[in-house]
Amino acid sequence: MAESEGQNPDPTPQVSDETAAADAPRPAEAETPSPTDQAPVLVAADSRWLRRALVMVVVAILALEVINHVWGALAGFLFNLLLAWLIAISVDPVVSWLSRRGLRRGAATAIVAIATLLLIGGFIALFGGALAAQTVQLVVALPALVFDIVGWINSTFEASIDPQALLSNLNLTTQQAADLASSLAGGVLAVLVSVVGALFNFVTVIVFSFYFSADSPRIKRWIASLLKPAQQVVFMQVWDISVRKAGGFVISKFALASVSALFHSAFFWFIDIPFWLPMGIFAGFVSQFIPTIGTYIGVALPALFAAFNEPLDVLWIVLFATVYQQIENYVLTPRISTHTMDINSGVALASVFIGAALFGPIGAIIGIPLAAILIAVFEAYGQRYDVHPYVVRRSG
Repeated sequence: MAESEGQNPDPTPQVSDETAAADAPRPAEAETPSPTDQAPVLVAADSRWLRRALVMVVVAILALEVINHVWGALAGFLFNLLLAWLIAISVDPVVSWLSRRGLRRGAATAIVAIATLLLIGGFIALFGGALAAQTVQLVVALPALVFDIVGWINSTFEASIDPQALLSNLNLTTQQAADLASSLAGGVLAVLVSVVGALFNFVTVIVFSFYFSADSPRIKRWIASLLKPAQQVVFMQVWDISVRKAGGFVISKFALASVSALFHSAFFWFIDIPFWLPMGIFAGFVSQFIPTIGTYIGVALPALFAAFNEPLDVLWIVLFATVYQQIENYVLTPRISTHTMDINSGVALASVFIGAALFGPIGAIIGIPLAAILIAVFEAYGQRYDVHPYVVRRSG
């Protein structure tokens, strides 16, 4: 009895401390969560980087607006500078030829400029009045020509073209032609404003052309000083190639156009074609500055007027254009264009259309010189390879 009374009355078996610690529940923070229970990671944007990006976007938009405004305000002046530069490199072969014979470059440029102005002034003095009068008459006669052409088409091919609608689509109604002719012949204020604007542009082009030509060596040295020595050599070579090839090309084309205009005008006057002077100038310059198809366009307009005035004259125009074209191809062009570059007719025609689309009629004239410069530079520094015999066989 004594022994039983001394025993522990709690019947629960005794558990060791290690077993109790192992069986004890773990704290919640000590549990390792599964991958699916992990919270998403949030990345905060750098506020300084965001502010910098917004500032750069605003600055770019403002710069674009400023460039757009400046271009709109200076586009005409910049185009005049382009014309001046093209004129300068066009007369450079003549100026350089005079300089090599002992004249200072400024004096040589002045001689070329004065001679050119005298030629233009002499032409205006001799033919300016007749050219203006015939141009006005030509504008007035264009709607009547359209009526004649449409009437012939309707009667020959049993078509039903409305000439009035066609004239309206072409913006060439009789009233519009009369208004245009009136503005050309009269309209003192409009003519005065046009003359002042044209005179300002002309003076700008002439002044900068003289500067670019007379000061060409200094301009080249100044631009070259902005480049590294190796690049300076390349720049000078590109400049010389552009002047020699493109400048000679422009001079030769203007010379051929002037000779062609002279002979065409004289022939049209001889056979009594209406508006013979503007028609001859048109035929001469179009035949040179619009390659491949220029010759046909140049004689098409006078042939149309002749067809409804004296149909036999069409035959004489075609015969004259054919004979003159052969003389030009085999006699004049080899003598005048011996040292100038030749341009692929497709490239030249594309440059005319692109120039006309960008800058209008003047762009059609300067398109080919710009293309000549690019082609001259490419031919000087572009790399060509021998054509593989397989390509030759397949392309032949």
